[in-house]
Amino acid sequence: MNGTTNGNHSRELPSFDSPSLMLLHPTEAEKDQQTRENGASWQGALPTLEAYARREKHLHSQEATVNGGLTSWVLVDNSDPNKRLAICGCESIRKRALVAHEGIVKDTGAHGIGSVFCPPQYRGRNYASRMMTDLGETLKAWQNEKGNLFSILYSDIGKRFYAKHGWKPFPSTHVSIPASTPKRTSEKLPVASPLHREDLALLCDIDEALLRKRIKTISATNDKVFVTIIPDIQTIRWHHAREEFVGKELYGSTFDIKGAIVGDTVGQRAWCIWTRMWYNADPTETEENTLHILRLVIEEKDVGDWEHVKFDDADRQRYVPMIASLLAAAVERADESVMESVEIWNPNALTLEAAKLVFPKAAIEDRESESICSLRWYGDEKLEDSVVWLGNEKYGWC
Repeated sequence: MNGTTNGNHSRELPSFDSPSLMLLHPTEAEKDQQTRENGASWQGALPTLEAYARREKHLHSQEATVNGGLTSWVLVDNSDPNKRLAICGCESIRKRALVAHEGIVKDTGAHGIGSVFCPPQYRGRNYASRMMTDLGETLKAWQNEKGNLFSILYSDIGKRFYAKHGWKPFPSTHVSIPASTPKRTSEKLPVASPLHREDLALLCDIDEALLRKRIKTISATNDKVFVTIIPDIQTIRWHHAREEFVGKELYGSTFDIKGAIVGDTVGQRAWCIWTRMWYNADPTETEENTLHILRLVIEEKDVGDWEHVKFDDADRQRYVPMIASLLAAAVERADESVMESVEIWNPNALTLEAAKLVFPKAAIEDRESESICSLRWYGDEKLEDSVVWLGNEKYGWC
């Protein structure tokens, strides 16, 4: 029989297009069930499913996720009036975002989708497809009566599945530097000072102000539609909550240095904010553990200029050493915290050149199967092919 057994209760499974399937919010019991089912795949370096469940509850209690910031979803079969069956689930996190076109900047709602999981016993029946179809439509206006203009996700199953459901793959490249890289050039670079938790809120405010000003400028001289997730302090702290929970569980440390900054004069500085992610189940091994650069900011070169202009020799001479100093600082901290590598997403030519100063073999890598940056546009259909995602960096990941 094409069915499933739930305790002593056996039921026929519906087809993926059945009207008995509905996208709803899970009960607490269903949330716990989803955590148990996906934990085996996602607990990473955490030693037990119990620790993973505590981490998930911790992440659900952050500034970015409380008070409706995070929404849990579940596809259920309601064909049995006595007991609904939770089949697969996911989460969405509300994001502050900007969209700019023809010099007009709009604050808009957006949502980042994560934790998409279908248990093995329900796979191969297109249930995840049904869930994403329903979710894509629901998010158009979720928590925003004026309508959201886009949603994002990061695919770990390649580009085709989510593209089929409307989430278009965007550039997904990175540069990786081994944490064991010797300090070849540190003495030739400008000094990078450490950033701590208490330093970040002001820097995020400065970053947002730059974003708002410059996205307006670039859109006024371009027929493209520019979108960006705002890298606010709530988003950064969500990443650090994950880092600190795992760090404390594994090593008894919250790893207080969160980034690095070069320069003292506001408007002329460069900084980066990072987070550590441990994947290796052996806390003494570094393989796969990665220090991710969440956000790189060059105050003199705003996000539009930084991603969309050609650089001259003066730019090269000024900015390459600054970025290299930040990357060298990240490598040093990575080596101290059982990391295999430092990774920065979607680097431009100057970032690559800076990485080569630190690690001469540094090269652009294209991700084809994991962390594929994907965006679904909800605005004017005629503008869909002209959407440009600015600030497509690790901070947007969820």
